[in-house]
Amino acid sequence: MPEVLAIEQSSFQHPWSEEDFLSHLRQRNCIGMVAEYNQQIVGFMIYELHKARLQLLNFATSADFRRLGVGLQMINKLIDKLSQQRRQEIILEVRESNLEAQLFFKSQEFQAVRVMRAHYDDTTEDAYVMRFRLYETASDTLPFQPHNRIAFYDDAA
Repeated sequence: MPEVLAIEQSSFQHPWSEEDFLSHLRQRNCIGMVAEYNQQIVGFMIYELHKARLQLLNFATSADFRRLGVGLQMINKLIDKLSQQRRQEIILEVRESNLEAQLFFKSQEFQAVRVMRAHYDDTTEDAYVMRFRLYETASDTLPFQPHNRIAFYDDAA
């Protein structure tokens, strides 16, 4: 736990406490996983199991191991837990100020689906709800492709 707490403290302006971690991990539907390199913890994630989705509650990698594929491997491990028959999506919340996380999750095909205004107790900061879906549903696609009319201007007429 000390290595996870150190990563948490160095990664976030408003980090979870040890009690925050323990209270989540005591819940029956909550799971914690760590990423290791040479027997050293270099990343972690905490997520909840729900009937049709996984909810990622906390996710971080050690600063020394960012942009080296650790986060990608952790997300892929989580995506591997999805299935067509059961859980088909991952939901997470990310602080408005955490651009690095927003860009990381976007690069992994997560989409921002909602803004939660003044969501956090410790600040008035908004949260973005981001979602990854294993399978696209019919409601996710538009029946037509929007286009820019200007792009179709033909000056030969």
